[in-house]
Amino acid sequence: MATGLRVTITAAALAGFVAPLIVAVWLVQSTLQSAGEHLATAPDSLPFTFHDPALPLPDLGFSDSEGRAVTLADFGGRVVLFNLWATWCGPCLHELPSLDRLQAVLGGTGFTVVALSQDRAGLAEVGPYWERAGLDHLTVYVDDGMAAGRAIGALGLPTTLLIGRDGRELGRLEGPAEWDSPAALNYFRTLEREP
Repeated sequence: MATGLRVTITAAALAGFVAPLIVAVWLVQSTLQSAGEHLATAPDSLPFTFHDPALPLPDLGFSDSEGRAVTLADFGGRVVLFNLWATWCGPCLHELPSLDRLQAVLGGTGFTVVALSQDRAGLAEVGPYWERAGLDHLTVYVDDGMAAGRAIGALGLPTTLLIGRDGRELGRLEGPAEWDSPAALNYFRTLEREP
């Protein structure tokens, strides 16, 4: 009888230890999964600050090279790499060709790059630069009132937001990056394929 009681007490003690351990492991895994695979798969070369949960964004308005009104909602249903830049920003100019190459490789119905100029002179400044730089794959978008930068709380340029298909901000990167490196392309391909 004493042996049976010892076995029962030992089993209860183990269950009291093991059960909370199993629950703790499950909670950690659930938390990591809810933070999204973006945390696990983003390469070191893209040091995004990710949000859990993703953040709502205002429906930012700007215009294209023809002066037509465009909003961020126009890109809904796609993963959007939303980049704020200006012609007076050296790091911005350095990274624009890699954004153009990224758009050339992956731009389409599942993914797009939106590079939004924050130049006060608008298209008068951006148009000539665009031609000189030979940016053939990105569409010209201008925000001469710089409202987008204020609306999203950008601390400086370049600032890039990673926006999910639902229009919410998944993450943010302040500063330049090499957007079309092999690791970055693999990462964005993964995002493009995710439902």
